[in-house]
Parts: sequence; C-alpha cells; structure tokens
Amino acid sequence: MKTQAFKIRREGLKKIPNTFGIDVTAARLLEYSSEDELRELIAAGHVIAPWLHIGGGSNLLFIKDYEGTVLHSCIGGLEVTSEDEECVSVRVGAGVIWDDFVAYCVERHWYGVENLSLIPGEVGASAVQNIGAYGVEVKDLITSVETINIAGEKRIYGVDECGYSYRKSLFKQPEMKTVFVTYVNFCLSKREHYTLDYGTIREELEKYPVLNLETLRRVIIDIRQIKLPDPKVLGNAGSFFMNPIVPRQQFESLQQEYPDMPHYDVDAGWVKVPAAWMIDRCNWKGKALGPAAVHDRQALVLVNLGGATGADIVALSDAVRASVREKFGIDIYPEVCLI
Repeated sequence: MKTQAFKIRREGLKKIPNTFGIDVTAARLLEYSSEDELRELIAAGHVIAPWLHIGGGSNLLFIKDYEGTVLHSCIGGLEVTSEDEECVSVRVGAGVIWDDFVAYCVERHWYGVENLSLIPGEVGASAVQNIGAYGVEVKDLITSVETINIAGEKRIYGVDECGYSYRKSLFKQPEMKTVFVTYVNFCLSKREHYTLDYGTIREELEKYPVLNLETLRRVIIDIRQIKLPDPKVLGNAGSFFMNPIVPRQQFESLQQEYPDMPHYDVDAGWVKVPAAWMIDRCNWKGKALGPAAVHDRQALVLVNLGGATGADIVALSDAVRASVREKFGIDIYPEVCLI
C-alpha cells in the first residue's frame, strides 16, 4: 500500500498543507513516522503550545497563519490482526492515505469501505471526522482508535467510547486536542454485500454488466469526479457544509411549499435535508464572491478561484448560509474546520 514518505521538519516557519490552497504557515511543523517518534518529540519539548494535529489538510480552512505547532502523522502500514470466514480486522496507520486504504480493501474483496472511495485525507482524520458518503459512515466499520496524548501516554478508545454521530466524534471536542490518533482498527466483511440505495448509484451501475466491488468503486469515483473539483486544479475541501437534520414537522411544512424538496428520513422525528439542494435553490451554484466561488457542479463545494484567503472563503460561506436561512428558515453549518 502506498503511504506518504515525509521527513521530519522542525525548524523555522513552514507552509501548512491544505487542499484549499490557502497560503498559510505555522511556527513549527512536526512530522513523525512512529509512536516512539511522537513520544520523542513530546519528551524533547518540541510540541510547543498552541498545537494542532492535522491529516492531509483536506477538511481545514485556515483564516490566518498558525502561531503554534502543527503536527502531522506519517505512520503508515496495514496489519491484519484477526480473520475468519466472515470478516477481517485490520490495524491501519493514521498517516495512510484514505483512498489507498479503500483501494487495498477492494483489491482483496473486503466489503465496507468502497462507498467511501476518493474521499481525500488520511486514515487518522477519517476517525476524527467520522467521514461518510453514499449511505456509509466510517463509524460503522471502526472497532477502536489508538491514541497517544501530550504526556506520551497511550490509550485505545473502543468505538462505543468515540461519541460518533453525523460528522462528529469525541476527538473533535476541545478537551481532546491533547490526544493524537496513531492507528485506527477496522472490521471489514468478507461476505458479499453492497450499499446501493443512495444518490444515482443504481442508475450508474446499469452501465456495467456485472456488480462487484471493483465496479462499485469505479462508479463512486466517477460520480465524485463529475461533481467534485480536483483540489490540485481548483482549491477546495470537498463538501463545505453539513446536511442539516431538521424536525419532521418543520420539513413537512416546507414540503408544502417545495414539493420536490429531497430528503432522507433519520427517524420518526427527524429528517435530513440536502444542503446542496437549498443552496442551489438560492441561486448560488456557480456564483463568485471575489476570489471564492460556489462550485458550478456541486453547490456543497466552495472553491478558491486563485489567491483567495481564508477570510474570503468565510465571507462566501456566511453569505450562502444567510441566503439559506432567509429562504428556508434552516441553519446550515460548515463541515470544514475553521482554524
């Protein structure tokens, strides 16, 4: 499996990697490739407050230079820890590129992560963010998360301790900033099964003669590439906004005015409404505010047209949110972390 191979950098101002392409620096950028190396950095006093631990910078928006320590894991590798006829358990380094992990699983016919193909970022960040797409959330595949805290102490959190919900986890809480993810443990199925009832998956699969993991991964990648811009070409952080979950009574009232409003039932009392649909209805798709714009093919995505600052992206976000609130009475919130 491919993993990033970085050198440890400890001196001077360093540019912080981020997929928005915002030109920001940190006072210190520390990169480590093992748990022991992280402990050595901590023991030597290199991790100076304030600090921030990042993955691939794919879910971050920096408003200004970071005046502290930025930590980045380069822990690689995948280890099969147990296996039977039904499932396989794997321990994956936090620095492994997420889509490399997905490809590895698909090649070995391990079921579960294929709908999460092409999501940017790294394995460690996937556990922090509880990434999800096309009817699958990573929390349903994680069994435990291994961490080391700022005192150099190791702790393993069982999935039930991780506080997972929609794009949330225990690790996103302010009090957990002293805890760094080092490995994530997953349980994947060896029995054939697929999650297909989301978006246009079934429609796209009709173009292929056979349904298997390779085909489904190809379809997911195709759908994402059509809708989402390549951050190497047009700076972005993928979906900028979370889909709001609203009371059913509020949704039913809106549905009377907007009969075509798409939705996904959460439970008897709550309904998830696609933020992209509302943003599109507010006529933001493809519109720019200075050097920042709403992507012309996916209204959830804000893009850097070139030279945008974090403040430019935030100004656009605030304008979009105000429009949605005024038209629908619904508040939408950034999925991206503002630093």
